[in-house]
Amino acid sequence: MSQTSPVALPASMPQLPQHAGRRLCSWWLRCRGWQLRGDFPDVPRLVLIAAPHSSWWDGYWGLIFKVALGADVAFMGKAELFRGPLGWLLRKLGGIPVERAAAHGVVEQMVARFAAARQLWLGMAPEGTRKRVTQWRSGFWHIAHEADVPIFPVAFDYPSRSIVLGPLFHTSADMAADMVRLRNWYAPFRGRHHGVG
Repeated sequence: MSQTSPVALPASMPQLPQHAGRRLCSWWLRCRGWQLRGDFPDVPRLVLIAAPHSSWWDGYWGLIFKVALGADVAFMGKAELFRGPLGWLLRKLGGIPVERAAAHGVVEQMVARFAAARQLWLGMAPEGTRKRVTQWRSGFWHIAHEADVPIFPVAFDYPSRSIVLGPLFHTSADMAADMVRLRNWYAPFRGRHHGVG
């Protein structure tokens, strides 16, 4: 499915309340020629990975799409960022503070959060940087595998001005093979400055 306007989200997907910002963001996406391709899965909990991540514009367009659709996709940030007024804004946008130096690592913290949540879509950038990389960070895979939730691949494709929704991906016991399969799915798509290495 190709969309330039708000779509009906699946019932199980975490959703934001209706507000005027959704119409404004939808209008802006139409003005800039961006579209959504594919369908959202009807599942309450998953790890969403977005790539290629090659520009700070990815976060901008991702946030505009998130608001336009009313999709409540969470993201992680170091706990220090959540102090003061910025913390309120980050939480409002779906931010989850994590303690990087805690005895239980980030993977364990997020697995525990999944275990306690009825609905949680966690967004992550598997590259971990805007530079071209030949190997992804494995944190997203470990979180999905240990929390027993699927991975939902989403691609930025700047040549077509599209955000492309992929098929749900279930981890296996072979992380290396899973990484190859996921990266192969991303091969046709190109970010603002590069594709998946």
